[in-house]
Amino acid sequence: MIKAILFDLGGTLHTSDKPPGRDIWFAARLISRLSDYGIRIEDSPKELAAYLDVSGEEYKHLSELFLRELPADQIWADHYLKKYGISREEISICAEELSFLYDYERVRIMRRPHLKETFDELREMGIRTGIISNIISRSVVPHFLAEYGILDQMECIITSSGTGIRKPDPGIFRAAEDKLGLKPCELAYVGDTISRDIRGTRNAGWKLMIQISNPSIAFRDAGLEQSGYKADRVITDLSEIPAILREENGLA
Repeated sequence: MIKAILFDLGGTLHTSDKPPGRDIWFAARLISRLSDYGIRIEDSPKELAAYLDVSGEEYKHLSELFLRELPADQIWADHYLKKYGISREEISICAEELSFLYDYERVRIMRRPHLKETFDELREMGIRTGIISNIISRSVVPHFLAEYGILDQMECIITSSGTGIRKPDPGIFRAAEDKLGLKPCELAYVGDTISRDIRGTRNAGWKLMIQISNPSIAFRDAGLEQSGYKADRVITDLSEIPAILREENGLA
């Protein structure tokens, strides 16, 4: 029987896009905030935005290759802002704040429809809930969950920034098992990607994998469609989940 269901955050509980000019606006925001801490970036917002596009993708590739998340000060000093020669010691005072802004403001976030209603129904069913997310900020996940009105329903919040492990490494799923005191056969996961979510759930041997459609990130799974990694169920709306769990648990 499935006793708990855990969720990815980005692409699953919310989707995102990047309106024209958002990258330059965000770069200006970083320049201003760094200046408040006495760290000067001489480039224009447009130049910094272009650099962040490249350095961000380079770090993403590295983290996906080794399935490890570096500490925030190392991410910013050695990767995102590497060309500016800022030391880890200098950036450490604001590294988590920068990471929060990166995950919270860099793109426009839109929560999924029926999010709160779905979690309320899961609670009424006695299904425990939690989060497993690849994310560089330690503080932004609880912030989003509080905004969505579901923070108090989360029995575990496991992040790559907190564990140093990234999906699809099964280690990050094991951390959730330990936190909940449950076995793989008692757990389900909801995510939007093949590369991280489906592979990770399969690597961990969890009972049920539900994929929620997210066309905007399909390019990141290019070439994996025929890899053999398949979700047990594919949905378009979070509200479909309670009925799936009832069926899986023989309560439909």
